[in-house]
Amino acid sequence: MHFKTIAALFAAAASASPVRRSTCTEDTGNTNFGPFGIMALRSASPIHFAQAGAAQNGLYLNLPEQNATCTGDGPSPPGAIFTLVDGKLYLYAEPEPYQQIFVDRSGMGQGILGYITGDQGTPRYAELEGWELDANDNLSFKGAGLIACPNSLDGAWKIWASVGINKPAGQEGCLGFSPRAIELTEPKSCEYTQYGV
Repeated sequence: MHFKTIAALFAAAASASPVRRSTCTEDTGNTNFGPFGIMALRSASPIHFAQAGAAQNGLYLNLPEQNATCTGDGPSPPGAIFTLVDGKLYLYAEPEPYQQIFVDRSGMGQGILGYITGDQGTPRYAELEGWELDANDNLSFKGAGLIACPNSLDGAWKIWASVGINKPAGQEGCLGFSPRAIELTEPKSCEYTQYGV
């Protein structure tokens, strides 16, 4: 894949380059990396090359507007910025990340992804640790990939962890994809929106 195409996707947010090769092997993943954006790879689909965005406590592909509050001059980044620390995934912020990604793989959660802010409590069956990058720089949670389902917030595709359910919450048209991590060299610190805020 030509990374000039990728760079164009992230140009409004930061300078982009291929993720540097991690030291992970096929048996052990990289659990520390960042800051980075996530680009979906699913050829011949509406989500191919889509950026992952964050809004209203969820993660999405093809989200028209995040409405994030970011530091610095210029426009807010078009996609969310992440950091991976000891197997925990955060939305990037300085001086420290305080919005953390969770996964609910229970029968009720069906793989839903969300994020909590600060010391906000997690949902009952939420899991926080288990994220890693594989040797191809694809993000996974405890070895499981991600899927996206259409017709969500502002027409975006909602991101879920794959738990063997093709239609989480009964949604139709869901697609698995490779969430490729793209290193960002000039990230912006942002706070992403929550329900009712």
